[in-house]
Amino acid sequence: MADTARISRLSSFFGKSGDPDVFIAIGVIAVVMMIIIPLPTILLDTLMALNLVLALFILIIVLYTKKPTDFSVFPTVLLVVTVFGLALNISSTRLILIRGSAFNGRMVRAFSTFVVGSGGTEGLVVGFIIFIIIVAVQAAVITKGSTRIAEVAARFALDSMPGKQMAIEAEYNSGAISEEEALARKNDLQREVDFYGAMDGSSKFVSGNVKVGIFITVVNILGGIIVGVSLHGEPFTQALGTYIAFSIGDGLLSQFPALLVSTATGIIVTRSVSNGTFGEDVGDQFSRDERIFWIGAGVLLLFSVLPGFPWYVLIPMAFLLGFVAFRIRLNRQRKVSFQQSAAKAAEAKTPKEEEMSPVVPLDPLSLELGYGLIPLVDKEKGAELLERVTRIRRETALDMGIVLPRIRIIDNMRLEPSEYCFKIKGVDVGRGKIRMGYYLCINPGGVAMEIPGEKTRDPTFGLPAVWISEDRRDEAERAGYTVVDPPSIIATHLTEIIKRHASEILGRQETQAILETLKKDYPAVVEEALKSLSLGDIQKVLQALLRERVSIRNMVAILESLADFGPVTRDVGFLTEKARQSLARQLCLQFADENRVLRVLTLEHSLEQKILDSGVQTTSGMMSALDPPVQRSWIAALARAVAAVHEQGWPPVVLCSEQARCLVKSSCEREFPDLTVLSVPEIVVDITLEAVGEIRLE
Repeated sequence: MADTARISRLSSFFGKSGDPDVFIAIGVIAVVMMIIIPLPTILLDTLMALNLVLALFILIIVLYTKKPTDFSVFPTVLLVVTVFGLALNISSTRLILIRGSAFNGRMVRAFSTFVVGSGGTEGLVVGFIIFIIIVAVQAAVITKGSTRIAEVAARFALDSMPGKQMAIEAEYNSGAISEEEALARKNDLQREVDFYGAMDGSSKFVSGNVKVGIFITVVNILGGIIVGVSLHGEPFTQALGTYIAFSIGDGLLSQFPALLVSTATGIIVTRSVSNGTFGEDVGDQFSRDERIFWIGAGVLLLFSVLPGFPWYVLIPMAFLLGFVAFRIRLNRQRKVSFQQSAAKAAEAKTPKEEEMSPVVPLDPLSLELGYGLIPLVDKEKGAELLERVTRIRRETALDMGIVLPRIRIIDNMRLEPSEYCFKIKGVDVGRGKIRMGYYLCINPGGVAMEIPGEKTRDPTFGLPAVWISEDRRDEAERAGYTVVDPPSIIATHLTEIIKRHASEILGRQETQAILETLKKDYPAVVEEALKSLSLGDIQKVLQALLRERVSIRNMVAILESLADFGPVTRDVGFLTEKARQSLARQLCLQFADENRVLRVLTLEHSLEQKILDSGVQTTSGMMSALDPPVQRSWIAALARAVAAVHEQGWPPVVLCSEQARCLVKSSCEREFPDLTVLSVPEIVVDITLEAVGEIRLE
């Protein structure tokens, strides 16, 4: 048992078997410790071989990567591989200096003799020349170019990020892409910027590795000669040959993997985003036109007949290029023939007389702009309105509980240049005019000073307003006016349009989507509600709630109420009242102050009874049908009471009985569409009621 517990603790400390995080952590720590701890020769050979294979793996992965961000760990891998190579270089230097001619590292000895092709002085000279060439190629060509490209790519990726984000927002708001696709594109864009930013710094690792490699090689040669002559007692000629050979082999062995990694770095930063790998792109783009191969074959044949050229090499190459050109031409003809036959088959299957769909869909909600307002949605000029629209959709979902469909923004040449228009399913529901470059100055009440400007009316609420120039904005704000810029005017108008017409936007399809989403977490509630009520009944209840600006976000409470009373009746008015009562706390807190005090207007008993007696059943539910003289007196009394409440700065709320609530609302809905009418069962116990007036007929 003790052994089992000890093994369990060790397992929990080092992680699960095969956990890559544990092995990578151990590997990185081991790389750093290699710089300090001496390594045996066999382990050094093993790690040098591993370094060579790892560099080859990185190059192959880069060649098979479709876009740079698919290999997002490359900057970090570049750092680790660079440190790993330097640690091996330091370890081999330590062993060479300690053991001298007795050093038996097989990998270093192989590169010091086999790679250069000969031994002795000739091999040393050739190896030294090859080492200098490799270092020069890395430093002056690959590393320098990769570093510059990484810097430019990082700068351009960062500069273009706002424009690309606004383009994604524009496509999302126009309905071209879904919210999930927009989020995925934004994440890809962020990864791309992060990748090129990291590559800008990681490319410095490669250039630093080249410089340190030169330094270590020079130190190996000088230090080896000093150690061999002074400490090991070797003749100067023997020490010179031994340590130069080992230093060249060690330098080649460290710089060759670095060359592979540098090549991979250059490839990955020079590649643009494509749909294929590097090999696929090369094969596709080099085989688009066979004429280049015919020309190459002709040039080689011409060279083959000139004196001194190796015709036995050039003529076979010319025939090979000709064969490649013939195959490309044959494949292209087959592709064209296949496309023509496919087009004919598609044309034969498509009815010629059916040129358009029998249904022309309408946008659930659209915003049409005159051509003078197009800069508000132009991504090159900020597209501030697009960001406002996206934020309004999100806020509406949180406040009203309804997820709006994507708002289509289009230009309409039939509108005046400064005019905009909101439409719901193709029907005009609100419009206004904007003066670009000016601000709308609205008097919220109580401001006596007049601001000079062009008089107009606020398109959202119809309040008197004035258009002012930007240089008078600070003056108007200090005077107490509400100053609004053009994007805010349209955004405010859109918010009010949504609140007024939310019930028209919510159709059966939207209701079905709400229920399907809710069914994932609350299947019992949804199924029980649908047992006794149809989808249309639930939609009508939700529309009735939205018509009085009641949020339907708490769908669970609404459906539980419908499930309770659905088996009793399918009367929409009755079910709506019960649904409202299930949201009683939400309704009270919406109009109560911070002390949970709700100030209400009450009805005289005789007036409430008259409204109850006037109820008439219609296809739309119970409606009030008061006699015209009584209706006029009722509206006049209500107007006086509402004005008195407004003067005190409180929202007007009328409280009546449950039976009279819907009749009171219907009797004054035309004159006071935003008036809140609550019933007694909708008042929760922890809310303090305060009657601020009683409405009675004169």
